[in-house]
Amino acid sequence: MEIVILGGSRQIGKLAADAIEQLVRRKPAAVLGLATGSSPLPVYDELAARHEQGLDFSGASGFALDEYVGLPAGHPESYREVVRREFTNRVNIAPENVHGPDGTATDIPAACEAYEQAIAEAGGVDLQLLGVGTDGHIGFNEPGSSFASRTRIKSLIEQTRRDNARFFNSLAEVPHHVITQGLGTIMAARHVILLATGAQKAQAVRDFVEGPVAAICPASVLQFHPHATVLLDEAAASALKLADFYRHTYENKPAWQGL
Repeated sequence: MEIVILGGSRQIGKLAADAIEQLVRRKPAAVLGLATGSSPLPVYDELAARHEQGLDFSGASGFALDEYVGLPAGHPESYREVVRREFTNRVNIAPENVHGPDGTATDIPAACEAYEQAIAEAGGVDLQLLGVGTDGHIGFNEPGSSFASRTRIKSLIEQTRRDNARFFNSLAEVPHHVITQGLGTIMAARHVILLATGAQKAQAVRDFVEGPVAAICPASVLQFHPHATVLLDEAAASALKLADFYRHTYENKPAWQGL
């Protein structure tokens, strides 16, 4: 796990966009894992700007990390719509190449299995963007999630619902259930980039970066990933004991290593 501490969300967005641009130029048919929430927005803004300057996404495809259960198709806060609004409609990814779990399905287990199959048929995710919750969840894999889990339905804990209420008119409108890629699904991505900003994420960052690997902190499973990159601002990194070491390591990193 590589820890990179930067000055703010703009620098984080540019560095993550650098990795995605390099991937897309190297592999035009790249498969991108797309997260929602506040953390990836600077990345999407940067990629949209680069597309305007000629970066081509026409051969790429995208898979959303998760989706609310029960929101009607087209609801502005469904993650399928958020992904379209914030990223894929701003670049030239073909609409048919943008996928998300079906939160409106009558047979949820079958929809989850179909989503796993679609990822496999696409060749797997090349680069997965992630945020992290204040309780250490990634995707909607809440504390206690199995490290071997695949795409499935999950109940949201109240802290997550409260955290997400800012996107709705009230807490009462936030669904209680979601479909999420499992921790096992996320770990199968070839490169994972996790983004975290703000002091409210500092304890979660400390727990998953420097704490034990434990189900109580789902993001800690990334300690086992062969290519995980964690991009933090100073506030999110403020509780890390080894922050100075991470800064030194990144500042002296050989250029050939890339991100």
